[in-house]
Amino acid sequence: MRGDIQIAADLWPVNVDAGQINQVIHNVVLNAMQAMPGGGTVQMRAENVMLAAGVPFPLPEGRYVKITVQDSGCGIPTEVLANIFDPYFTTKAEGSGLGLTTAYAIVIKHEGYITIASEVGVGTTVVIYLPASQKAPVSAPAHPHIPLRGSGRILVVDDEEMVRNVLRQLLESLGYTVECVHDGTDAVAAYQRAQAAGQPFAVVILDYTIPGGMGGLETLTRLRAIDPQVTALISSGYANNPVMADWAYYGFNGVVAKPYTMAQLQEVMHNVL
Repeated sequence: MRGDIQIAADLWPVNVDAGQINQVIHNVVLNAMQAMPGGGTVQMRAENVMLAAGVPFPLPEGRYVKITVQDSGCGIPTEVLANIFDPYFTTKAEGSGLGLTTAYAIVIKHEGYITIASEVGVGTTVVIYLPASQKAPVSAPAHPHIPLRGSGRILVVDDEEMVRNVLRQLLESLGYTVECVHDGTDAVAAYQRAQAAGQPFAVVILDYTIPGGMGGLETLTRLRAIDPQVTALISSGYANNPVMADWAYYGFNGVVAKPYTMAQLQEVMHNVL
């Protein structure tokens, strides 16, 4: 899988919640990758556009940043496109269907718009419009980069294979040994095997929601019955999730929000270990 990213050098600033828009891009790109199981290239462009009055979607005229994500995957049938942003609508055997619904809600909240065009057997193009800001961009405060490498065995629990693979690569690059499983049932079995072999996991990273399987809360309860001292992190892409907001109350040792970043993982793993 390859990424082809083109960003205009003079891209206008936008007034957005960086974490939420990061989640939008993550969800859209993940869908593009899943549409090309045999591999391919995800193309992303960001450019400035002026929208005139009367465009075929509900946006006022003005300056916008246009983000385009394009794949050459299986495409989406016309009858499915009409429901693509509906909650829990999905054509996947596994998954909640909330990825694009969440992306749509976030973009609309930012007074933008998101469109999808697709042709079966050709591919899909997602276009996001975000209103440009009249204000000058504000630079984030500089923080010295301190590499926080570690060691130990980590158990990752997530129903999305691509998410597991990304998290594995990030953690292994930090020095950890990683085992990945699909749901809570497999996690409990893997945890018991590791203990019996005298190679316990230092940390378990639990996805909060696993459609059709045991999610993070129930899995933590099962693991605590095996090992009351288990160190567990809760993971989710929904920042307003009450468990994410008050993870200690629910018995977790920390939180890692999706989409993952190297800096976030460095810090949280350093803190819990």
